Amino acid sequence: MAMNCNELVELVTAYLEGTLDLETRARFDTHLLECDGCENYVQQLRVTVETLGRIPDDNLDPAFRDRLLTAFRDWR
Repeated sequence: MAMNCNELVELVTAYLEGTLDLETRARFDTHLLECDGCENYVQQLRVTVETLGRIPDDNLDPAFRDRLLTAFRDWR
């Protein structure tokens, strides 16, 4: 069964963390091959995660860190 864009968005965190089962991963990858919008979305998320990962915790303003954690706490 083909994956739609909404399902991909719901699974993108698991995809980036490498925790999808093989069948779901295959459906995800197939959708990315067929959908430029979702491919762009996943690439943007990868860049964001990589960029944020380069910021040392001690260089991040504690109030800003708390706002980021609050904003993304329930995001999936």
